Amino acid sequence: MISGAHVVLYSRNAKADRKFFRDVLEFPYVDAGRDWLIFALPPAEVAVHPSKSSSKKEETAHCLFLMCDDLESTVEALKRKKVKCKVIDEQSWGEIAMIILPSGSELGLYEPKHPVVRPIKKR
Repeated sequence: MISGAHVVLYSRNAKADRKFFRDVLEFPYVDAGRDWLIFALPPAEVAVHPSKSSSKKEETAHCLFLMCDDLESTVEALKRKKVKCKVIDEQSWGEIAMIILPSGSELGLYEPKHPVVRPIKKR
């Protein structure tokens, strides 16, 4: 029934952020026309978290975190490519850092401490 997921990142400088995904992160991509690049993502998982408010009027937010097996070495590799990263933070569920995209937007990066669903296990 579901064959995949399409994640959309809104950017103040989409051209620069696309170049970052292509040249720095080296994600495979297709050009949908006129330099509209669509990138393949590594295996993914979805977690549904409760919102902080029970208000029906509260807007929900969605976040994208890239995952890695060794956050410290991944951040160091990104810094060698001149990528700015915010301080690593320790949480009960994993270690996180924020990658600063060329547009100034932040993208989460974390090394999970929790079990991960790779590959997808059908029930």
